[in-house]
Amino acid sequence: MKVLAVSQRVDQITEHDEIRDALDRRLTVFLIAAGFIPVPIPNGLCNALPYGRKEGHMLDIWLDAAKPQALVLSGGNDIGQDLARDSTEDWLLGYAEKRRLPTLGICRGMQMMARYSGASLKLVDGHIGTRHRLSGEITGKANSYHRHSISSCPTSFEVLARSEDGEIEAIRHESLPWEGWMWHPEREASFDLRDLNRLRQLVK
Repeated sequence: MKVLAVSQRVDQITEHDEIRDALDRRLTVFLIAAGFIPVPIPNGLCNALPYGRKEGHMLDIWLDAAKPQALVLSGGNDIGQDLARDSTEDWLLGYAEKRRLPTLGICRGMQMMARYSGASLKLVDGHIGTRHRLSGEITGKANSYHRHSISSCPTSFEVLARSEDGEIEAIRHESLPWEGWMWHPEREASFDLRDLNRLRQLVK
């Protein structure tokens, strides 16, 4: 089974004065159901600078030790809400680009992928706690839990799916094995074979 390194959301736990990295257990189950071993990536390693080394050094050490065969950028947190997470995922995208690693961006993860590639974000209405019918190469229905969308398809990507109101719901890189989905495959009552099979094909 291939190892997938998975970025984590950041939760502020005020009663304990803690900042915690976290993954929805359903995402772990989804990735295992697709046939992979998920390994969570700690946030903050980009800013750990032992021995005066360059920024990101500790994250490189972690990646060299974990040896992931693919990456998943998970959902949760708006971009800009936690700079340690933003830095971690930017570094991961650079790592994946250099090594041509298969990468899936889920919701916020797709936004990070698009922003890394030069696109901007915009606020949208009617995309929180609802479902959309998809049109394009990817069809069917998908859940929706986001208040930001990408303003345009980033350079070197193509649009795979749009919602009924024309918002971009999925993208694919034209030369790298990268895809982004604005829906959360792990939040379905039963995992959609469409999503399981697309991930398997991406990380084949």
